[in-house]
Parts: sequence; C-alpha cells; structure tokens
Amino acid sequence: MEQQEFLDTLRAEGYAEPVLVQRAPNGRLDDHAHPFEAKALILKGEIRVHAGGEIKIYRAGDVFHVRRDEPHRESYGPDGVEYLSGRR
Repeated sequence: MEQQEFLDTLRAEGYAEPVLVQRAPNGRLDDHAHPFEAKALILKGEIRVHAGGEIKIYRAGDVFHVRRDEPHRESYGPDGVEYLSGRR
C-alpha cells in the first residue's frame, strides 16, 4: 500500500494522526497488549507479529492490524523496522 492511500484509509476509518515508530535491528518486544487498536504501514525493514498462535511477517508496503487488548509480541529484522501507526 502506498503511504497516501494508507493515510486516507486511516482518516476514513477514524484513526488518530499516525505516529512514526522505529525499532532497532534484531530487537523484540515481549508479550504485551495495547489499550488501543492499531493499524500500521511498514515503511522500511521487517516486523514479525506473534499473535493468536501465528507469526506473520510484514515488510515495506505491508499493513498490519492489532486489535485493542490483543496479546502479542514483536520481533524485528536485521535492518530493524520503521512504520506509521494509526491508533483508535
């Protein structure tokens, strides 16, 4: 997905203005949940989202979605990851 299309989608779906998130190469966040729903567009690098017994890999141009209070963990590729995250 292109960045402008993603921004337009966020606005149409009632998400707040997105924030830029950057994570270090080969980093990780252990099990956690957010008190908000998140939709994110990967700009650079790679993220692996572990949720519901599945691992999904997202790279530049991909969009991932995490539901409010959904337990998950994250790990990042050798180049880290940079993404725009809209929250609601």
